[in-house]
Amino acid sequence: MKKIFILCAAIIVTIGTFSCTKLNVPVESQYVKSNFPVTDADYTALLGTIYSNLSSNYAVPYWRMQDMSTDEAILPARDGNFDDGGQYRQLHYHTWTFDHPNVIGIWQWGFGGINTCNRIISVINSSPSSATKKASSIAEVRAMRALYLYFMMDLYGNVPIITDFPVTTQPATQPRAKVFAFIESELKAVLPLLPAKSSNATTNVSQYGRPTKGMVFALLAKMYLNSGVYVGTTRYQETVTMCDSVQANTNYYLDTKYRDIFLPTNGPAINETIFAVPYDQQIPGNQFTRFGFFYYLAQAYGFNVGLSIAMSTTPEFYNRFNLAGDDRTKTWLAGPQFYPDGNGGFTNQPVYYPAPNATKQVTLIPTLTLTGLKPMDLGNDVLTSQSEGVRSIKYYPDVNIIQATRLNSNDVPVFRLADVYLMKAEAILRGATQTTINGETQTPLTLVNKLRTRAHAEAASSIDLDGLLDERARELSWEAWRRNDLIRFGLFEKEYPLPNDNLKMNTDPTRRLYPIPSTELKTNPNLVQNPGY
Repeated sequence: MKKIFILCAAIIVTIGTFSCTKLNVPVESQYVKSNFPVTDADYTALLGTIYSNLSSNYAVPYWRMQDMSTDEAILPARDGNFDDGGQYRQLHYHTWTFDHPNVIGIWQWGFGGINTCNRIISVINSSPSSATKKASSIAEVRAMRALYLYFMMDLYGNVPIITDFPVTTQPATQPRAKVFAFIESELKAVLPLLPAKSSNATTNVSQYGRPTKGMVFALLAKMYLNSGVYVGTTRYQETVTMCDSVQANTNYYLDTKYRDIFLPTNGPAINETIFAVPYDQQIPGNQFTRFGFFYYLAQAYGFNVGLSIAMSTTPEFYNRFNLAGDDRTKTWLAGPQFYPDGNGGFTNQPVYYPAPNATKQVTLIPTLTLTGLKPMDLGNDVLTSQSEGVRSIKYYPDVNIIQATRLNSNDVPVFRLADVYLMKAEAILRGATQTTINGETQTPLTLVNKLRTRAHAEAASSIDLDGLLDERARELSWEAWRRNDLIRFGLFEKEYPLPNDNLKMNTDPTRRLYPIPSTELKTNPNLVQNPGY
């Protein structure tokens, strides 16, 4: 049983009641003494908007900012189709501007979520509920506000810190180091009030998709690992400490099958998930199948809806999936295609093109050879260019996908134990002291080989930082961490030219941050644009 926390009725009520853009609505117009939140159901309904907002943009628009600006994902045009005003190639070539639709949309999404958190805190503070109930609920909201602010700090750097509701003065840009310190202090303050993952399945269902101690530890580990980027001071030993804190809870452990983590049936039963964004076919957001599948395979997978042929990975990134027996390689559609077996694998029955070429097997190749005639364009020939580019099916296509929404029901992990292993391994490789956890001294090689063993890949005999980055690519592809990783490794500006490419990537390091959107600068004179824009 999955996604219990996403209570549709509660979300519909709260979405209808509140708007993220109405910054100055007085609390009294939303709640009066007769309907202040009191019961657990009341609080679930009240907090629903925080999570519905998160799901609305996490699993494609936010993901595009993090992964399509890297070698991991690319959405080329095909004889002009899917160009969409050049927004995808701007991400690929780092030529976005302050009026790019994702730059604007994700800023509004992130700060809309922060404003929603602030509004809900003001409601809870006015509630007649007990002090204990208020404290635990506010802790949950503050943790989510810190997560939203982390997303904004990571993408935009120097951003406002907004804690008031209603907002009475235009917020000013704050230095990234100050934002980092605020997030850190908030997470530490709420940590004692948040629940820990337990061995009780019912309890874990109620906590699923909501902040826990494990989420706080994982987010702090991510912040400390990137502290050199964010504030100029490395904190690798603290990264290890936070990872140890996650691992100390033995209710987190690696799932036996890598594939299960990302199936449409994933959810609270996944043991290594620390925090995920829940989805179903009625909750907007998860459109990985819609944008990244290959429509000549749709009927073979059991659905008949309008899908894309466009989004894929680059040949350079796919080349990392080169380990014998590695289950993670099976998350890509590459080479001759066969009917799926329904369990994340494939049968021996080939999938053929429809008439008039029904005898030609569907074959996807890693190559992306541009025509040179239009920007980042592959052409649109059915038998050749449409089949260029390896597609991800990490979030395995949902056989119950419907035409009306074309949405996946796969939940999308934000933090999971595998990432904790890899963060810890990297921190030790960068100079932190390895520690003993649950009776085991864990070296970087030990941690990497735990993941390889689970994936049935050959064990590594040694590991260095370059190998660790490749392991992160194999383990965490399509999970919105590639930009973060490449910036930390100093490789975000590295160019991988495609054949016949007439455009050049902007390699200016200022592109490690996105610009403050034009819409925000026009309405708020207290915001300061990032360098380079």
